[in-house]
Amino acid sequence: MMDDFHDWPPMPPVETYLEGKLNVSTQLQFPTPFVWQDPATLPRRPWLYGRHLLRRQVSVTVAPGGVGKSSLTICEGLAMASGRDLMGEWIADDLSVWIFNLEDPRDELQLRITAAMQHHKVAPEEIEGRLYVDTGRERELCTAVAGRDGTKIVKPVMDALAEEIISRNIDVLVIDPFVSSHRAGENDNNAIDMIAKEWARLADRCNCAIELVHHTRKTNGAEATTEDGRGGSALLAAARSGRVLNKMADNMKEDAGIPASDLRTYFAVIRDKANLAPVGKRQWRRMETFEMANGEDVGVCEAWEWPDTFDGMTSKDLLAVQNAIEGKAARFSEQAGDQWVGCIVADVLGIDVIKNRKRIKRIIAGWLQSGAFVKGEAYGPQRRKVPVLEVGEWATE
Repeated sequence: MMDDFHDWPPMPPVETYLEGKLNVSTQLQFPTPFVWQDPATLPRRPWLYGRHLLRRQVSVTVAPGGVGKSSLTICEGLAMASGRDLMGEWIADDLSVWIFNLEDPRDELQLRITAAMQHHKVAPEEIEGRLYVDTGRERELCTAVAGRDGTKIVKPVMDALAEEIISRNIDVLVIDPFVSSHRAGENDNNAIDMIAKEWARLADRCNCAIELVHHTRKTNGAEATTEDGRGGSALLAAARSGRVLNKMADNMKEDAGIPASDLRTYFAVIRDKANLAPVGKRQWRRMETFEMANGEDVGVCEAWEWPDTFDGMTSKDLLAVQNAIEGKAARFSEQAGDQWVGCIVADVLGIDVIKNRKRIKRIIAGWLQSGAFVKGEAYGPQRRKVPVLEVGEWATE
């Protein structure tokens, strides 16, 4: 039975070398001299999807439960298989993707993928022969087991994966979730290190990118980072790119102008571990409900942009606000109640001053920075000088 597992031979003890029983020159590797190459001829890094998935490397996505990580990986798989920009990320040409979901049954995956295809208008022929989907409910995946002698890699399983990846020319393999792909102690850092490096060896052996989807531990309401992944930290250490998903907090929804009646899930994708590329900026995604022809409502992930403070506004709007404020000695502090300059801004722009208070403050700050308005002073009700907003450089139509 031990033949089914990797049984790495231990390094010979130092005494063996000293006693002359081994030829040192054949056992040790000596330094290789560096050879300069014309920089223009050096190969570029083989990125496959944005700056997250890289050929011959392992990437990790970490997220709390219920945020939308599986829906995100499905839409990203469709984007790569179809070659279409569905999520706002750069995609290499002619990619084949294998999604191995170890939790959901096939009928659920069928619903999710079909809904995502219809929502994003991806035709079946666009992904034909390029998207492969399997479920752990039908085909168990166990890459490592823990026993009395420690954790062992199940070699036949890794060999079978390699054979499938190579024979079908798979470029990207997604394992969702990582914890269901092995039977080792989640907090055993040595075991997780061994398993993670075995995945890295598989990526190198098959010239593909491997994405491991992982759960976070409880963060008690704090925003998670990739370092909040459950169990041993060795998984993230072995990855060349790590990203984390965080659900948008209620106060952020208010900042974005999302009404309280909007019950959709909004979440950020943050690449905060990037060994081979700059750390990525915060990207936003939204879970949209798609009504299927069979009557089922299915969540589908889509790209979402944080609204710009000045969306829909023109120089005419600025000029109208300037005319309304000119000579009014409008109070700069929002503590001034109805005398606050933001009330005038809201009235001119036709927006609700209560629901859009934070946006109005950002608008005023932006206009101050641009010089359209300047701070001044005027006498208040108590005959003391208070800060007011005055017109600076007038806008032109």
